[in-house]
Amino acid sequence: MSAHQAPEAAPATASVPGAEETAVTDGAAPLPALHRTVRPEWIDYNGHMSEAFYVLVFGYATDAMMIETGLHAGYRESTGCSLYTVESHIRYLRDVPEGAHLTVRTRMLGADAKKARFCHEMYVGDAPDGTPGPDASPVATSELLALHVDRRLGRTAPFPDRVRARLEALVEPAPEWAGRSIAEVPAPR
Repeated sequence: MSAHQAPEAAPATASVPGAEETAVTDGAAPLPALHRTVRPEWIDYNGHMSEAFYVLVFGYATDAMMIETGLHAGYRESTGCSLYTVESHIRYLRDVPEGAHLTVRTRMLGADAKKARFCHEMYVGDAPDGTPGPDASPVATSELLALHVDRRLGRTAPFPDRVRARLEALVEPAPEWAGRSIAEVPAPR
């Protein structure tokens, strides 16, 4: 399991003073998009964004989702609880060049007492804070299953009612690609 921790460059929602402590809302206000620009050091020997940095950007989007749903740094410090990713499936759909403006949309696909299933869709846009058009296709996707864990006890724990209500209010239908597994490659005979 890997615990999500504050990224080097804070998510956009954390740039407002106090946002980490007040971002949770009652109701189903959608999660804000995350924006990043592909840095030169993210480019690999093939001339496009390395797979590790897709994971980094998706990790920033998970951190932003945690802030928006009440699982922020103050919550983690005061409760000893955090969200741990236990499964992830990433699809790399198109090459992403240096300087590309990325937008990541996060969707909550399901939540119960101790777990959350969500996905991220990464798009390339024309502007640093642009919104993908209705016909835009993602350049990458990530589907995750995460558990709410009490780090002190070393086991899962129920979400607080307010956090669970926020997660459940965000649930929307899964995109057609969600729930897929990696295709089998036949073993040599």
